[in-house]
Amino acid sequence: MAIPDYIVGLRKHVGHDLLWLPSVSAVVRNDAGELLLGQRADDGRWSVISGFVEPGEQPATALVREVREETGLEVAPVRMSSAVSHPHTYPNGDRCDYLNLGFLCRLVAGTARVNDDESLAVRWFPLDRLPELDKHALLVIAYALRENQLAGYLEPGTTWDDVPD
Repeated sequence: MAIPDYIVGLRKHVGHDLLWLPSVSAVVRNDAGELLLGQRADDGRWSVISGFVEPGEQPATALVREVREETGLEVAPVRMSSAVSHPHTYPNGDRCDYLNLGFLCRLVAGTARVNDDESLAVRWFPLDRLPELDKHALLVIAYALRENQLAGYLEPGTTWDDVPD
């Protein structure tokens, strides 16, 4: 499912105006230590697997669902690794500000493959050969893979523009 029905309904009222939405992102590594990334169908960029948290859905449930829907993989959350808001404007002009919860995940089963129309490709990448990623993906990955296992966040007073590219 690309856009949940409740967001389609909201867009009928607000058009392209800014929506504040909950989302999740998965940082998944395989046994070789490679990182799972998906190439987004909407803008062609590589990113961590992410998606909406639907009304009444727990974030960890949304995470497992999104990874399964987009890649065919079964994962288990290990820990929440980040809580960050970030803006995003879609190619059609829809504007969102996401409250994103990042999770470090353990691969449980499956073979990575494009499993829906949200991704052009799904691949495992060595950490030293990642494709170009936006600053949100880089931040989520950095928080998930750091030694400090507490969830990362931006310090009070920090705006998204303060985050380096």
